[in-house]
Amino acid sequence: MPDADYFSAADDVSALAVIEGGGPARVGLDVVFLKDVDPVDAIVGLEAVMTGCSHEEAGARPRVGQLLSSAEVDSPFVLTVSDTLRDALVSVSAEDAVRAAEAWVASGSATGLDAATATGVVEALAGLARRAHAAGLRLYCWWTL
Repeated sequence: MPDADYFSAADDVSALAVIEGGGPARVGLDVVFLKDVDPVDAIVGLEAVMTGCSHEEAGARPRVGQLLSSAEVDSPFVLTVSDTLRDALVSVSAEDAVRAAEAWVASGSATGLDAATATGVVEALAGLARRAHAAGLRLYCWWTL
């Protein structure tokens, strides 16, 4: 099962540096540890639900699942998470998280997650987004196969 560790960093260069450091947790960054929450398909689906747009529109936004690390390497990868999703997560209430998670699961984008687990994921990502936004940081994913 792939690991998808979502983390915050100042910029793309800092985010990419986690590869040499052995991962975002090892270099002391703020991390949300998730299993099997794909940084492209699942996160695009969450962004579509959170922002009220189509999956295609969310997937076309800047910084959505952009690969920063080398495509030549099998693992790990560092990918961007859009600022649009970060900003949408910042203002999520507990009730909003439940509604978003239910819609995310219903959309089919939250593969393998039930509504309760998806709610926990949304809440964890919202906490990370709030801390990142307050510090002027961006969100990323460390994806290991």
